[in-house]
Amino acid sequence: GGSVKTGKMPEGEKMRQCKQEEEQQQKEEEREGLIEFYSSYQELFQFFCSNTTIHGAIRLVCSKKNKMKTAFWSVLFFLTFGLMYWQFGILYREYFSYPVNLNLNLNSDRLTFPAVTLCTLNPYRYSAIREQLDRLDQITHQTLLDLYDYNMSLPRSNWSILSTQRRSSRSLLHHVQRHPLRRQKRENLVNLPENSPSVDKNDWKIGFVLCSENNDCFHQAYSSGVDAVREWYSFHYINILAQVPDAKALDESDFENFIYACRFNEATCDKANYTHFHHPLYGNCYTFNDNSSSLWTSSLPGINNGLSLVVRTEQNDFIPLLSTVTGARVMVHDQNEPAFMDDGGFNVRPGIETSISMRKEMTVRLGGSYSDCTEDGSDVPVQNLYSSRYTEQVCIRSCFQLNMVERCGCAYYFYPLPDGAEYCDYTKHTAWGYCYYKLLAEFKADVLGCFHKCRKPCKMTEYQLSAGYSRWPSAVSEDWVFYMLSQQNKYNITSKRNGVAKVNIFFEEWNYKTNGESPAFTVVTLLSQLGNQWSLWFGSSVLSVMELAELVLDFIAITFILTFRWFRSRQKLSPPAPPPNSQDNAAFQDEAPALGAPHRFTVEAVVTTLPSYNSLEPRGPSRDGEVGHE
Repeated sequence: GGSVKTGKMPEGEKMRQCKQEEEQQQKEEEREGLIEFYSSYQELFQFFCSNTTIHGAIRLVCSKKNKMKTAFWSVLFFLTFGLMYWQFGILYREYFSYPVNLNLNLNSDRLTFPAVTLCTLNPYRYSAIREQLDRLDQITHQTLLDLYDYNMSLPRSNWSILSTQRRSSRSLLHHVQRHPLRRQKRENLVNLPENSPSVDKNDWKIGFVLCSENNDCFHQAYSSGVDAVREWYSFHYINILAQVPDAKALDESDFENFIYACRFNEATCDKANYTHFHHPLYGNCYTFNDNSSSLWTSSLPGINNGLSLVVRTEQNDFIPLLSTVTGARVMVHDQNEPAFMDDGGFNVRPGIETSISMRKEMTVRLGGSYSDCTEDGSDVPVQNLYSSRYTEQVCIRSCFQLNMVERCGCAYYFYPLPDGAEYCDYTKHTAWGYCYYKLLAEFKADVLGCFHKCRKPCKMTEYQLSAGYSRWPSAVSEDWVFYMLSQQNKYNITSKRNGVAKVNIFFEEWNYKTNGESPAFTVVTLLSQLGNQWSLWFGSSVLSVMELAELVLDFIAITFILTFRWFRSRQKLSPPAPPPNSQDNAAFQDEAPALGAPHRFTVEAVVTTLPSYNSLEPRGPSRDGEVGHE
């Protein structure tokens, strides 16, 4: 037997055969109802343009015989789509910018009277620190004598007689010697950094030098000698206060010596109507109507239905080097808010009746995505050191104090004390002044980030104040008024008009404003604007949008189906190679193809000749004429 090789089927014929089989299978599936879908993108687009409710789409189909019209409508159709979605982008950008409308509401109701804080404007010479203050005044007296040849008069001179010689020996406190007050020309400070810019190289500068523990020094300089003396004196005064608890520095009996008369709503005040605290620079402070259990309510607007105070403004026991003004300081604020006298307070003049009318104003912000405000400060990364509710100033001061403790190792006396910290005192922290003034410069430049961290509260109440002034008491009544006050308080008013002042605080009217916010671009507004744009450019409705969404889904589906069919056809055209057989006869195999040569698929047919079975074949006639068989 032998083998005969037959020729392979042409590649093109095999592809045609596979395609015919695939089309036949697809027709059978469609006929059986298994798949009912578009067979091509053209069919999908044809159906959409012929049946959609979007204006202009039908022109892409009915004008297909006119290529110019088809091109024109195609450009117009997609250009319209582009313009519409450009408008959509503008609307979305406006929506996600979260704009707000400001609403002004005018309300009328009986109003709760705010808290009122009144300070003496000058701290007293408290008995607990009187000896140290006397020593500090002696040093200041000698310093002014050395720098300016000024012999300051010293009240209550029960101290040792001071020498009038310029270079006489002085009894100085050790720590004051480390921060002496100096006056020299600015040109002599070229090798020493200072905190103020140069105005004139020949002008005189006065200040004091502050050094760190590593002897890194800078000159805290001032152009005004008054400012320099007050700041230098205040620096040492704070160190003295830091060594004495507040309870020893404040005497409850001082209220009667400061407040001569107090009335609210024609009724006399009592001790239950006020609380007291000590301020380092403003002395004894009293807050009226801060008790949340029994708050005052104004029955009527007007001067006779508010708070009226007669206060003492004499300065017999005051510290002249610490404050250069006389009178009292008043601040109006909301309950459960600390009184920051430096920020919102104002001074009351002696011998003057100051009438302050108030108008309440509330601000309510939306918060969330609409504004960077906080509800209660719980989401602000700054610990609240005050025993009050959150305000922006509370947060800013707490932030500075926490940085002060972290950087300088002690707390600034003006602000509350954090847990585990102690107030700065150069008997314990020798270089705290250097650290404080450096940190203060960073704080003002917002290097510490306190102004960025502390956000505005979403709800806040403010009081708009208007003040009027008049002479009090009048020239014809001052004699009996001063006499009655001195008899009532058992205190002799020696300076008369400069020794008293009157303050009236009242509501101007019951109406109060509420400044609120409301979203300017809500979801409803956004959908309405999107619908308007869609109707403008295509004159369609929401169902037309659903048709467009259906087109996109159909496009994705048909892409998936056509891709699947393409992969399936490729698999049919590329059958797997036959497994190797080690028992194949080499005579029936082709030679191995060369490396890198293309594979050829050959079909071999082995044809073996059948054996010759003569016994089964008819024999021809024999010679003797018989038919024979084997």
